[in-house]
Amino acid sequence: MKWRNKVGLMAGTLIGSGLIAIAAMAEDQLNYFTWSGYEVPDLQKTFEAQHPGALASTLFGDDDEAFTKVKAGFKPDLAHPCYDKLEHWKEAGLIEPMEKAKIKNWDKVFPIFRSLPGVEDGDKVWMVPWDWGNVSITYRTDLIPNAEQSWNLLWDPKYKGQVATIDSIHDTPLVAAVLAGVDPFNMDDAAIAKVKDVLVKQRDIVKMYTTDMTSVEQALASGELVAAMTWNASAVALKKQGVPVEYMTPKEGMLTWVCGYVMIKDTAHKDLAYDFINARLDKEPGQWLVENYGYGSSSKDSMGAVAPATLEELRLPADPDAMLKKTIFIETIHNSDKISKMFEAVKAGG
Repeated sequence: MKWRNKVGLMAGTLIGSGLIAIAAMAEDQLNYFTWSGYEVPDLQKTFEAQHPGALASTLFGDDDEAFTKVKAGFKPDLAHPCYDKLEHWKEAGLIEPMEKAKIKNWDKVFPIFRSLPGVEDGDKVWMVPWDWGNVSITYRTDLIPNAEQSWNLLWDPKYKGQVATIDSIHDTPLVAAVLAGVDPFNMDDAAIAKVKDVLVKQRDIVKMYTTDMTSVEQALASGELVAAMTWNASAVALKKQGVPVEYMTPKEGMLTWVCGYVMIKDTAHKDLAYDFINARLDKEPGQWLVENYGYGSSSKDSMGAVAPATLEELRLPADPDAMLKKTIFIETIHNSDKISKMFEAVKAGG
């Protein structure tokens, strides 16, 4: 999920230069390490009302960058990685479990998320799931009027130089694995070789491997691209601009991701961290997330507050369990180092 710039609010050139501090870190502030778009004031209102000026947000470009920065010594208080990376954070000793009793709305988190392996451990919680969404294809309905509802669209030679895909092993290689007929999350060397063959076939067709959704949305709006692998928010943003796009439901299945909050080990701001998590689990922030970004909330109250017509338009079910039965849930990817090296080799022409 490289540079899941879910709303495209920050320039890729800034991300490339390293961490971006939204507010100066201070001793009495909570430092929140998150994706671009999750630092916006609309999501902070409840916490800011309780603790004016007590939030400092620092942005990362993708899960791998976040993990690497913290492992190298950067010390935020809370981080916002995705579930498929949870075991890596645990194994590296970077996070500590939270006390379930201090998460007042824990029982309002959908059971499907609370029951994910490794999230809950007795009276402790290792991750508080907060947001979820999909990886699929956003395509121009006027330029591809009868598009096959399949991931194969991004491999169709007919659209050479007019499609884009996500530059992340958590996205494009997983789709390639599905098309290759192998388990995306448990690839041995033979499976990785099959996936490489599929990716090589795409290489000469794709215009760009990118993690900058702003550029993708602009290219789709102009017609430079006719289709691209995106997250939900890109289709939502383009539709608001009046661009004729659709967010595909591939017959092979969308990918579904879940992200959430982890507490960095030995943080000095535990009380602020719990207050922040509890504020985010209130109804309003999750409702805002759904209605403005098109992502799902982990909160039953938040999802229940969104009009059914809005959920239908966004292709989000009121209960995420319904979606997870029809999509490919992104879990821990084994052999990720080998997959990453293979993907880099493909992009380099190897």
